[in-house]
Amino acid sequence: MSGHSKWSQIKHKKEATDKKRSALFSKLIHNIRTAAKADPNPEFNPQLRSAILKAKNEGVAQETIDRAVKNASEADELEDVLIEAYGPEGAGIIIEGVTDNTNRTINELKSLFKEYDVKLAPQGSLLWSFEKTETGYKPKFPISVSESAKEKTSKLINALRERDDISEVYTNIS
Repeated sequence: MSGHSKWSQIKHKKEATDKKRSALFSKLIHNIRTAAKADPNPEFNPQLRSAILKAKNEGVAQETIDRAVKNASEADELEDVLIEAYGPEGAGIIIEGVTDNTNRTINELKSLFKEYDVKLAPQGSLLWSFEKTETGYKPKFPISVSESAKEKTSKLINALRERDDISEVYTNIS
């Protein structure tokens, strides 16, 4: 009767929750590093202050937060990326991220796009159909697509959000 011990069950549950928590912490630390790139002082940087508050609310250790701010202020190698892509049935997808290697990030996204039948768009070819707001990009012309396309796009967005170097994903699907 292997696999039926209480410890085995606890181990599998703990492994799953630890994996989710690790992904969340990585994302929060990445957001802190991104915000600290502009100004490492949270008193003068509201974006950094907000990122630190979110991280504290999720239980990230203060030492880890301080290390992320210090690393971001010392390293200038991080750069913002804005990637445009066409999803299923021509749905527009805008991907914001911060990376230390733009070429690597784009190539990794291209391989992910192949799984979901998404095509990389030339820079600026899709951005005109979105409006930049304080909270991100809002579609000027929302489109309606089939349920299967919505499902594919939703799976793609979830896969993108699991990546550390992707900050936010926007689409024009209504």
